[in-house]
Amino acid sequence: MTSDDSTSPRDAVPDDATALSDAQDALEAARQRIAEAPAQVVVVNHLMGFYELAAIHLSSVPPKLDDASLAIDALAALVEKLGDRLGDDISTMRDALSNIQMVYVQMKSKA
Repeated sequence: MTSDDSTSPRDAVPDDATALSDAQDALEAARQRIAEAPAQVVVVNHLMGFYELAAIHLSSVPPKLDDASLAIDALAALVEKLGDRLGDDISTMRDALSNIQMVYVQMKSKA
């Protein structure tokens, strides 16, 4: 076997500079995808993140009502403030908000 036929395990692992460069490239690609998306789409995605965060805290054992309340209040503030600027998604977001608020009230009454 010649030196051209083998690679050491060290050669298979990218060095720090290569790993950093790859991470920077991936970050730049993600930034580009976000920049190309309409802001309304990105905002609605973040609103759904608040909804999911509230649901996670409500489904914890025991439920984390204070944490769920914060996520629900953040969702409510943005849905109410942005309103029709959320485009076609406004009715979905209002329904999601109403649903998570009802679940919160039910969970809180059992606590």
